[in-house]
Amino acid sequence: MTVHGSSTPRSDSPPFCVLLGPDHAGKSTALGHLGRTAPAWRRVSVDTDCLAPEHALIGRLRRAVVEDVADRPDAWSPEFLTALVQTAVVHLRDQLLRDDGTRRPAVVDSYYYKFLAKCRLAGAPDTGPLAWWRTFPQPRRVIYLDVSPETAWRRAGRGAGLNALEYYGPYPDREGFDRYQHDLAKVMREEIRSLPVTVIEEHHSPQETADAIREVLAHELG
Repeated sequence: MTVHGSSTPRSDSPPFCVLLGPDHAGKSTALGHLGRTAPAWRRVSVDTDCLAPEHALIGRLRRAVVEDVADRPDAWSPEFLTALVQTAVVHLRDQLLRDDGTRRPAVVDSYYYKFLAKCRLAGAPDTGPLAWWRTFPQPRRVIYLDVSPETAWRRAGRGAGLNALEYYGPYPDREGFDRYQHDLAKVMREEIRSLPVTVIEEHHSPQETADAIREVLAHELG
């Protein structure tokens, strides 16, 4: 575990941390463990199992981005892709700011950082919606899950489980996947360079990863 920077409480937003990492770093699995074993923190995510029934539209739009837009860059502009992605970003912000009556601190899955990075890699200009997202409340700390290219490739079914926003090229191969993930990590780290960051190195099991995350959250959010 590597820690960078120090935290500064923000009075203009509820206390929260962001869980971030490249594709197939294990964020969703770790959040699932936290949801079962760490009820003191509120999970904020656009993963299907975290969406309320009234927010099912977010899941449908995310699938449309992957299946209908990202896979056809000749048919849709990067700005159009960004417009659809923004629905998920704004939903994360809205859920973060929503008062659920418990006053629990929150753990936000990726927040806008990963979405912004993917839009930039797709060719979206670094203005407009992307600039607006940067005005959103900032977390007390980013918990960055690191993972080796070999592990990420294996978790992606050696290419079988990839979508068009996870690799370069017309089809998923190891070279295109590695290059994309390298660039994705670079852009995400640029976005969080001014924030306190804890890097959690790759663990052997999801439970070990969740335990390491829980330790950081307990220290940061209490």
